[in-house]
Amino acid sequence: MSIKQSNSSYIQVIVDDREVNSLTVQVLQKMQGVEVIIQRLQLGDYEIDKSLLFERKTLLDLAVSIKDGRLFRQAGKLASSPMRSAIILEGTSRDLIDCKMRREAIQGALVTLAIVLGIPLLRSKDADETARLMVYAAKQVKTVEIGAIPRRVKRPKGKRKIQLHFLQGLPGVGPERARRMLNLFGSVENVCSASQQDLMKIPGIGRHLVGKIRWVVS
Repeated sequence: MSIKQSNSSYIQVIVDDREVNSLTVQVLQKMQGVEVIIQRLQLGDYEIDKSLLFERKTLLDLAVSIKDGRLFRQAGKLASSPMRSAIILEGTSRDLIDCKMRREAIQGALVTLAIVLGIPLLRSKDADETARLMVYAAKQVKTVEIGAIPRRVKRPKGKRKIQLHFLQGLPGVGPERARRMLNLFGSVENVCSASQQDLMKIPGIGRHLVGKIRWVVS
């Protein structure tokens, strides 16, 4: 019996073939309930369960990629992905001693990634922790998707308030966007069945956000 058949917590990790010699891959291959597939990825270093995308960078590679501009090209593509994306920064501050880059420059890049582009930054001290962090993240996402972690907010009363509350659970949809959606389409059902073109008629919702919304409701 395969892992997938015998274990509901089965996790599939697709690793970019350029990462094949990473110690992180070796750790993942030894983890129970994890299937590792090596192939070329067009984006990111690790794709998990076709829903999470991770770019792994050592701190030294972070500094080099800031200098040559590669970091922001990669980050822009991650930000436009319909999958949940994150960058894992691996290593300790000692790794940056010889990078000859000002602390302010690195901090500025991290602010751009996290605040401007909205990409989560996760920290790990080594390859082992990187592997465990990705698997833990995948398990947390599965837990949320099956409803095991309730949203800790006061339950709304009234049909329209419940509809707005539901719509605010979609990626990137806050109170104002939820109101615009409901006003335009009239019901949650219509929002969920709306095409990408129709969703883009809503002010403040672009192609990137529409892709995430359609990914969730499809």
